[in-house]
Amino acid sequence: MIPIRDNVPSRTYPLVNILLIWANFIAFSVELSCSDLQSFIMQWGLVPARLVQEGLTPAVIATFFTSMFLHGGWMHLLGNMWFLYIFGDNVEDRLGHFRYLVFYLLCGLVASLVQIFAGGASEVPLVGASGAIAGVLGGYFLLFPLARVASLVWFFWIIDVIEIPAITFLGFWFILQFFSGVASLPLAATSGGGVAWWAHIGGFLCGLFLVRFLCQRREQCRYPYDVIPSRW
Repeated sequence: MIPIRDNVPSRTYPLVNILLIWANFIAFSVELSCSDLQSFIMQWGLVPARLVQEGLTPAVIATFFTSMFLHGGWMHLLGNMWFLYIFGDNVEDRLGHFRYLVFYLLCGLVASLVQIFAGGASEVPLVGASGAIAGVLGGYFLLFPLARVASLVWFFWIIDVIEIPAITFLGFWFILQFFSGVASLPLAATSGGGVAWWAHIGGFLCGLFLVRFLCQRREQCRYPYDVIPSRW
């Protein structure tokens, strides 16, 4: 399933969300301009083995944040940014600009820690905004469970756009991440890369619980029931 749009209008301009998207594209442009991409990724990506060897030095701590803006390719980047574009504006609208930025970065940080705990002291660098964006999905799951997500679905040769409740769409997404993460555990020590499933899981759960603490007022955490689902 590929989300196309949701039916929850944002009451404010998603300034931080747009800036985060631009920051990711700019960081990827810097990646593409590097003559030695591998050295660049090893320096600015989060390498779990480096954390174990060096501890929490300023350089290692910095990579927890710089790694959130690096990506492994165009599909990795575009997929992440599309999900952030679809779901991030509404979460920012509920939290406010500054709280949303804090929320995003904290979810990314927790996601990285969960992936390191699950994957061990790997020498493969962690890169990508997936963990932070998973946190945004967790926040959306709690704030807008009854929202409708227009999604592109296909079954063999049948392709259609259907409306799916957010609680179903994101619930299925999380279940897929969880079972993929469990299946990846036996290979964690020997894998040379791949999808950081546990970063997705950790980020989603962090967003699910953190969003309530960052709402400015309690009523901001309630789903706007005046939004009536409609078909596009």
